[in-house]
Amino acid sequence: MKVITTAIPGALIIEPKVWGDERGFFLETYRGNRYAQFGIPASLPQDNLSFSRRGVLRGLHCQHPHAQGKLVQVFAGEVYDVAVDVRRGSPTFGRWVAVTLSAANQRQFWVPAGFAHGFLVTSETALFGYKCSDYYHPETEFSVRWDDPAIGIDWPLTGQSAPELSQKDQAAPSLSDIPAQRLPAIEDYP
Repeated sequence: MKVITTAIPGALIIEPKVWGDERGFFLETYRGNRYAQFGIPASLPQDNLSFSRRGVLRGLHCQHPHAQGKLVQVFAGEVYDVAVDVRRGSPTFGRWVAVTLSAANQRQFWVPAGFAHGFLVTSETALFGYKCSDYYHPETEFSVRWDDPAIGIDWPLTGQSAPELSQKDQAAPSLSDIPAQRLPAIEDYP
């Protein structure tokens, strides 16, 4: 596999080796010992699957405590996937990185623990999978506003003025409005 570093240390784009022929293809979507070489936990205890239509934006979500690192990929369709560093004390606090994930490019994205995560569906529909480094703890989850001007994510909203959001995501505050003690710290998730 090929591992591509991003502008934020720890956030990684992964291009698995794909074996294909006229019958189709095969690839390893996760192999603990190989991924651990790049700082991704060898044990990822929870898998999630999401299905959404074009224009749906899910995020930006984070848990603290019990932060989840997420190994994400698209099984059908395409998404614009974003990670925002929300770790207090981090030199990259409030910065974001993004990657287009699709069934065609087979890329994966490692979103480290302590980052807020979200994605926008850019194809007709998308089937999106996550492997998580901790279990979901709804009592520790919080959201950051998807269009926080201080973060400035350049979402590819072609042909639409705003994405389709859940009520929870519509009500999400800007990062600066979240109390500091609610955010993870760099020492919690280095």
